[in-house]
Amino acid sequence: MTDFKQMLETDRLIHEPARLIIMALLYGVENADFTFLLTETGLTRGNLSFHLTKLEEAGYVDIEKTYKGKRPYTLCSLSENGRLAFDAYRQQLQQTANSLPD
Repeated sequence: MTDFKQMLETDRLIHEPARLIIMALLYGVENADFTFLLTETGLTRGNLSFHLTKLEEAGYVDIEKTYKGKRPYTLCSLSENGRLAFDAYRQQLQQTANSLPD
């Protein structure tokens, strides 16, 4: 029998679709700039900024704001805690999927 109670332990911060996409994109790279994330996620600037702030507040994402010439430049990367949290999230989803009947 499948134990669905383990799904209640899912990291809801990561589980939100926009943040899941951001975390997945950052997991595969050393870092990514705001424009890249904007393009790849399809989110609006405000929405992307909101979700990045939530992830940063949780300690999952590091954000470096600088300038490239005279233009603002935001560089994002997964923190060590973010990488560990994403690994745990993936493992939990995999275990749940594996426990489902064929």
